[in-house]
Amino acid sequence: MTLMKTHFKLLNPDTMPKARGYSQAVEINRGKLVYVAGQVALDEAGKLVGPGDVRAQTQRVFENLKAAVEAAGGDFSDVVKLNYYLVDMSNLPLMREVRDRFIDTEHPPASTAVQVSKLFRDEFLIEVEAIAVVA
Repeated sequence: MTLMKTHFKLLNPDTMPKARGYSQAVEINRGKLVYVAGQVALDEAGKLVGPGDVRAQTQRVFENLKAAVEAAGGDFSDVVKLNYYLVDMSNLPLMREVRDRFIDTEHPPASTAVQVSKLFRDEFLIEVEAIAVVA
């Protein structure tokens, strides 16, 4: 399945393993690249959202990612790559549940998920970085 936007194409070639919840590759044909630093569950005041609650933290992380892409003139449909860093990989299904409210689940961005022993502060359960292509 391939999604062609005016500035990029999400690719899932038949010659690769079937991707579930992500795309295998992205072809950029124009637009500006926007790299969003890893986002954690901090609100505008720098206060932790959802201590001990991975669902609440994930929601805030995706709200932060959305705000960053919008600040660059795009929207979440312009996100072509997401990298997830989770302290506990068993939270991946829950993270996907929240993520799916932000992405086009029929044409999801490329992604990578990694379990880490800890993030830069012990209270953070998830960090996500993004790359977007804004027309």
